[in-house]
Amino acid sequence: MKKIFALLCCSFISVLSFSQVSKPTIAIIPEPVTIIENSGHFSLPQNVVIEAGNQPEMKEVISFLKDRLSTPTGIHVIIKNVAATATVKLILNKKSDAVIGKEGYHLLVTPKNITIKANAPAGLFYGVQTLVQLFPKEIESAVTVKNIKWEAPCISITDYPRFGWRGLMFDVARHFFTKEDVEQYIDQMVRYKYNLLHLHLTDDQGWRIEIKGLPELTEVGAWNVKKTGYFGTFSVPKPDEPRNYGGFYTQDDIREIVQYVKERFVNILPEIDVPGHSLAAIASYPELSCTPDAKNYHVLSGEEMMDWSHGDTLIALEDNTLCPANEKVYTFLDKVITQVAQLFPFEYIHLGGDECAKNFWEKSDAVKALMQKEGLKNMQEVQSYFEKRVEKIVESKGKKFMGWDEILEGGLAHDAVVMSWRGMAGGIQAAKMGHEVVMSPTTFAYLDYMQGDPAIEPHVYATLRLKKAYEFEPVPDNVDAKFILGGQANLWTEQVYNMRHAEYMTWPRAFAIAEDLWSPKESKNWNNFAGRVEKHFARFDVAEVKYAPSVYDPIINASASPDKKLIVELSTEIDGLDIYYTFDNSFPDKFYPKYTEPLIVPEDAVALKLITYRDGKPIGRMITVPVTELKNKADGKSEE
Repeated sequence: MKKIFALLCCSFISVLSFSQVSKPTIAIIPEPVTIIENSGHFSLPQNVVIEAGNQPEMKEVISFLKDRLSTPTGIHVIIKNVAATATVKLILNKKSDAVIGKEGYHLLVTPKNITIKANAPAGLFYGVQTLVQLFPKEIESAVTVKNIKWEAPCISITDYPRFGWRGLMFDVARHFFTKEDVEQYIDQMVRYKYNLLHLHLTDDQGWRIEIKGLPELTEVGAWNVKKTGYFGTFSVPKPDEPRNYGGFYTQDDIREIVQYVKERFVNILPEIDVPGHSLAAIASYPELSCTPDAKNYHVLSGEEMMDWSHGDTLIALEDNTLCPANEKVYTFLDKVITQVAQLFPFEYIHLGGDECAKNFWEKSDAVKALMQKEGLKNMQEVQSYFEKRVEKIVESKGKKFMGWDEILEGGLAHDAVVMSWRGMAGGIQAAKMGHEVVMSPTTFAYLDYMQGDPAIEPHVYATLRLKKAYEFEPVPDNVDAKFILGGQANLWTEQVYNMRHAEYMTWPRAFAIAEDLWSPKESKNWNNFAGRVEKHFARFDVAEVKYAPSVYDPIINASASPDKKLIVELSTEIDGLDIYYTFDNSFPDKFYPKYTEPLIVPEDAVALKLITYRDGKPIGRMITVPVTELKNKADGKSEE
């Protein structure tokens, strides 16, 4: 709910106004439902007593809080089931509070102590995350920090999530990330109240999960030739180049990750991407393909394999699809899904269904025979036939079948759950058909997209800025909200090679999606959010977590005037920034011209250099934009 400025008689209680505050003193992400800020502060004593119950589910709640209150502060912290005088009380309600549900909490900070109440351990866990955000940024340190006043403002918070599905997708197939990497990603996401990790476990570049009885999937399918550069443009590996780049999770690894997330109140949605995106499986077991040449296929490293020049029709250069007319495929999938269902307790299994090129199916006599036998009129109905059979396999394991929105084409399986990625349209269609939907549109939620101008960001084919991500609204107009489970952001890793870059691509846009999914719709305010993000940048600096500072960089637009001159217009995502520029190849600072109106590019200029300042100090990065790129922008050819 929006904070409304009020003055209450006989008290010093105030509630901050969203519309008037751009640098809030209380900087919680995601924004709680209600905040009442009271007078005074709570100071950590030299000996802290945490009173908590002895339920096994409380283990991680207590461990996390103890670590944050002791490691950076050097303060002694003890845990008691019952304490006469406790510094922090973690209380599970004996009578359920209908307002806050299973994940909500009440947090009260007074000058004497702190109390968090919830109906379930998950609520206490999220209350603790909020509490930590009230302390100075140094609370994020991994080592003791001296000369800090360990104070938190006196405050009363009531908080609960808007959606039950608050997800991040981590693609571990394009590049392999270790079990420890995944756990690190989990540790970061739960700080912002995400409760769903979608693991994209298989693709053309790797099969990442051990399946008993199908050893080739990990002996062959988990490894490729390491390449460096821009994914999708790599040269074809030579026959003698070693295939030793990659890896996979053993079933014991998966069990450990599942236990790890359980302790942090997170579910894992496993994805086995079929029938397209399956070259790692086909390289392992060529008989799963409709194409005889599949016996010569290898796991891809990132070389070009798809012709995207035919609009909505995908043309695969190699057949990366499982054969829908081959009964061995369904036997294979039954074995895979059986073991996936046993390893992952979450009620949903994602079976992909996206970007399935059908040009090799069109050549297949087996597919033609299947079409005649089943009365299938086109290739979309062939894929629908496949999806419906896979749904039956998934349901036979006691799970719910989920796929990307392409599974709508040719007829949707009876109880399928749709994850809408190509905008919101697929989700709208599925919801109006009475199907459950998770919104995950490229327009708002694709974390692999560039966060700023291509002149400074690693090149990808599209841009998604922080402000745009913050505009995500998972429930479209004229759609019954009961069918929208929630939403998620997706980190595809074609261009992401390591955890530091994964962090850079995730944050701060995952702050925005977290708030889109947790906080009340009516409370959202960009200026207030941007101010809180900046405070969390400072917290990440202390925690040594990487993030993208792209929000400080200029937005660059170019056009041609009627007399064919090149015009550049500059703006910023956040207010209060000054832009300085030069066309003379030198590096601008605050002594150079400040941008005040559209620029005319000098006839022989080679590059535009830019930097942003705030209050006389540099805050953005130095950006160099070639004039050729400005011309591309004007012509509509820029990647942005």
